[in-house]
Amino acid sequence: MTRSEQLRDHLRLFQELGVTGVSRDRRWRMRLGDEQTELVVGDATEAAEVTSLAEVRDELGECTRCKLHAGRNHLVYGDGNPDAALMFVGEAPGRDEDQQGVPFVGRAGQLLTKIIEAIDLTREDVYIANVIKCRPPENRNPEPDEVETCQPFLFAQIDVIQPRVIVALGSFAAHTLLESEEPISKLRGRIYDYRGAQLIPTFHPAYLLRSPDRKRDVWEDMKKVRAMLQAR
Repeated sequence: MTRSEQLRDHLRLFQELGVTGVSRDRRWRMRLGDEQTELVVGDATEAAEVTSLAEVRDELGECTRCKLHAGRNHLVYGDGNPDAALMFVGEAPGRDEDQQGVPFVGRAGQLLTKIIEAIDLTREDVYIANVIKCRPPENRNPEPDEVETCQPFLFAQIDVIQPRVIVALGSFAAHTLLESEEPISKLRGRIYDYRGAQLIPTFHPAYLLRSPDRKRDVWEDMKKVRAMLQAR
């Protein structure tokens, strides 16, 4: 029996036992063969076993796992190069993204495109995703249950892409990925090891539109990103 078939049998058992929801609890960690795997419980998906972004997207489906699905126009999965060395992670879709189904297409997205181009890349060279795949009402902050439900799919995206560098855009993305409550002003400027990549937190482009004086800080962060990408 292959590892995938073993996994399918295990997950079918979990479903029969009535397991629902998504958990990052260590109880849901197990070993199959020589690799440690992390279960996305509820839809009986094993995120670490998928081999392509298309598989992760198929598993996500037309998601109704949390209350955010009721108010969305489009689920916003991600966009860009599936083999990207650089990945950007934001908070959640806004109005423009919800209308188009593509991350970072509004004013903040236009600024992000300029930031990417400033380090001699294009949007087609990188991958862009959000922690949350559906727009929260009135662009409010995502709630803990929404994060718990959605973030395993982001983790799966990261694990499939295997970027060398991840840029966490803004407080929410940085807090979620690093499991820290430190202000973004203190988190930025440092480099963190994260899921096989190096992670750099920086200010969100939407914040830069309100506080253009912080663009210099973001440029300093992006110079570090460029140097890391050029180091190999």
